Amino acid sequence: MAQPDTAAHVRLDRHPQHTSAVTATLTGSSPTTARALLSVHGFRATGERTLVLARIDHEEPHYAQQAAHALRAAGLTVEITTTLQEDIDTEWDWTGHPLHWLDRDEIREVSDQAQQIHDDIVSGRLIIHLHAHDGWTTVAVGTYRDGHSVHLHGEDHLRQIALEFTSPAEAISDFERLHGAAVRPGPAPATDTEHAAAQALTPVGETQSETEAHEAAPRTVPVYAADAGDHEALLADFLDSHHDWEKYRTWSDETTVASHESLTRRAEFTHEAAPRDTAWAFAVYGSPVGERLWHATASARTPATLVRILLDTLASPDAHRLGHEGTGPGHVRVASPEPDLAQAASALLKAGWQQTSYTWGIQWTPPNGDGAGLRFDARTTRSAENLPGWTAWAGTSIDRPTWRLRLSPRIPATALQELAHELAHGRVTRRLPSTGAPRRTHHTAPAPALPPQPPTLRTSRTRS
Repeated sequence: MAQPDTAAHVRLDRHPQHTSAVTATLTGSSPTTARALLSVHGFRATGERTLVLARIDHEEPHYAQQAAHALRAAGLTVEITTTLQEDIDTEWDWTGHPLHWLDRDEIREVSDQAQQIHDDIVSGRLIIHLHAHDGWTTVAVGTYRDGHSVHLHGEDHLRQIALEFTSPAEAISDFERLHGAAVRPGPAPATDTEHAAAQALTPVGETQSETEAHEAAPRTVPVYAADAGDHEALLADFLDSHHDWEKYRTWSDETTVASHESLTRRAEFTHEAAPRDTAWAFAVYGSPVGERLWHATASARTPATLVRILLDTLASPDAHRLGHEGTGPGHVRVASPEPDLAQAASALLKAGWQQTSYTWGIQWTPPNGDGAGLRFDARTTRSAENLPGWTAWAGTSIDRPTWRLRLSPRIPATALQELAHELAHGRVTRRLPSTGAPRRTHHTAPAPALPPQPPTLRTSRTRS
């Protein structure tokens, strides 16, 4: 009787580019059983000894844990990395889910059904004839290989079978009657979530004719010209070093929320934000149910060194010490921002930055003419709202930035001082492609447009 290939070793880890996907690396002399069991649980081969689990419902850690149980039951050795185990143990915040009336297990059941529909379409078991947008979401009509046809409603983890038909002709005719001029041929463009999953499941093609040493050369640049750095590692390091903070994940698994035990300080990080979109949002409140004292946002390409300043401010006693509009919760707003302006300007002016005054505020820019700056908008001092008053940026202009960091007027003075000092004097090492060395080529398709997501999922009748 054949013995199971217990020599195989499986290492499960987070995917390096995809927020929730899981990688499985096989070692050992005979990984056949491990590969077969992993495929049963949704893993797909991306290399000779690598497999990836990438779903459109962001439930990969949950199903990776189920795969690990099955592998261990078969006598195989399974290693789960610390970071993946944290994802497995982290509970989502389900309060914002569109199907909020369902419990956790019921939500997983709905999203798993959506995953099965997605897999059927990708594999060709379900052929999509037409699609349309019904004003809320994407709808489609298709036929399974066994002959029965369906109307589909929704996108990604909310896609459901709305109606069933015994013949394609009846299904198509009814679909055209329901959606009229909105009908388009074939399947709808892939959503961002579907595209990300497909990318994770496709091996990345690379060409490299010279060594890594010749591919990239180190160069020291001002902090505002630095690469974004590893924001994922920045957040992980912050949580590891501040035990009075807790981590939560939103129901979509796209955002991690770090909350102080006092419930008055909060940081949100969107893992797959587009380069120029907001990736970080920070806020401090007077009490768990009080007014917001100050807030800040940072785009995805903001250098990690600058983001760290805001994280450190949140964790410091200065978090509730306001800038020129007061000295603490409940203080009267002070209209004059001169002390904060002087503190911010001091480090920049000493470093040779140019100061320009406008009717609406003041701006400081580097002496070498680099596209970067710090701007104060004086109009916010006359506003009753806690609007962004300070903007740090780099790029073509403040309106077309490579990255942008926005701060409300009441940002603590210490944070403003540290930010100005870092902009003026901070330098980092950046690795850039060297002249004459070939760049790596990644063979990937451009991401398609994402159709709007409905606030709730409508219910539909079943028809046979």
